[in-house]
Amino acid sequence: MTISLADYARENGVKYFMISFTDLFGGQRAKLVPAQAIAEMQRDGASFAGFATWLDLTPAHPDMLAVPDPASVIQLPWKPEVAWVAGNCVMGGQDLAQAPRNVLRKLVAEAAEVGLRIKTGIEAEFFLLTPDGTAISDPADTAAKPCYDQQAVMRRYDVITEVCDYMLALGWGAYQNDHEDANGQFEMNWGYDDALVTADRHSFFKFMIKSVAEKHGLRATFMPKPIEGLTGNGCHTHTSGWTLDGKTNIFADPSSEDGISAKGMTFLGGIMKHASALAAITNPVINSYKRINAPRTISGATWAPNTVTWSGNNRTHMVRIPGPGRFEVRLPDGAANPYLLQAVLIAAGLSGVRSNASPGPRRDIDMYAEGHKITDAPRLPLNLLDAIRAYDDDEELKAAMGLEFSAAYRKKKMEEWNSFVSHFSHWERDNALDI
Repeated sequence: MTISLADYARENGVKYFMISFTDLFGGQRAKLVPAQAIAEMQRDGASFAGFATWLDLTPAHPDMLAVPDPASVIQLPWKPEVAWVAGNCVMGGQDLAQAPRNVLRKLVAEAAEVGLRIKTGIEAEFFLLTPDGTAISDPADTAAKPCYDQQAVMRRYDVITEVCDYMLALGWGAYQNDHEDANGQFEMNWGYDDALVTADRHSFFKFMIKSVAEKHGLRATFMPKPIEGLTGNGCHTHTSGWTLDGKTNIFADPSSEDGISAKGMTFLGGIMKHASALAAITNPVINSYKRINAPRTISGATWAPNTVTWSGNNRTHMVRIPGPGRFEVRLPDGAANPYLLQAVLIAAGLSGVRSNASPGPRRDIDMYAEGHKITDAPRLPLNLLDAIRAYDDDEELKAAMGLEFSAAYRKKKMEEWNSFVSHFSHWERDNALDI
């Protein structure tokens, strides 16, 4: 049954709705709509000029309409008179194929066609910085190994618990919060759910933590490597596949060595097969490759992969199996688009299921200490250009994500890369001025 957003407003004291969509670069865009106009918007959508955002559109394109999905509505806990609702982008009466939420919706439907209901959970890492973004916000947070530091997490008690209280009130099943491996870095966890629900919550969480941080005079960032020498922001993603009624985990097989069923292993096989290409989406910015190809950090480990390998409960590999029926992909970082992250993992996994792909051998070594011994596994891309090229060469993955989306994404990412390489840096002067 479709929720009437007008009724929702009356019942919950909502004065305004934020009709929101996420563009190709993960930018969150919205229009603030008074409750008195929401019925019309629910029917027809809020109009946007797509060219004004990071979408592959021109000023000549017609209006892009963001049609709110009432199932996604969330009342802002810190400003209850406002409700956020995800919009599905439509142009000319058709879903805009390049819009990230539409890409995910399409792949969720394709998974359902083969009897899979994909459920996911993410581990969203972020830094709390000074307002100008140049330093961590807590000058006392200086430990060489700050992970789980109870003094440091309590110094940011007001921010962390305010957001955790909000997630509890929203029914997200928040269950733990901690200081992470870098000074100034934190992680907050909530329960797993259907991939689209997780993506909506991931999108809203980024908005929420940034808003609450600003309220406290701080700046939250999900940038993959915001501080040189410190561990970067990952976005580890846990994935499982269920029956369509959501009652049985098809990926679970307690009798197998790894606790993963044969079908689950083929899904994993698809992720391993397409790993280098999907990095263009799971690690989507120039800075991403400062995290996955980083030298050892101050804490002693990057906690990020650089080789396409999988293991049991071993955090030094690209994929680990922490328990029966699910696996954790450790490649994605904080810059990953919430919708495209879920979409590309489903696309790769379905490719593996259809082709009965093998994930290759399980590796149990410490990749940080002995990774040089593995010579038969692909290395992950060294930079964004390598990742874009790997994606462009992967015809199967491009088709699975949608050719219109793939062309738009590649075009905009190449524009970003070209902008980067045309930038004149201090490093160039420091290393070439006296040649």
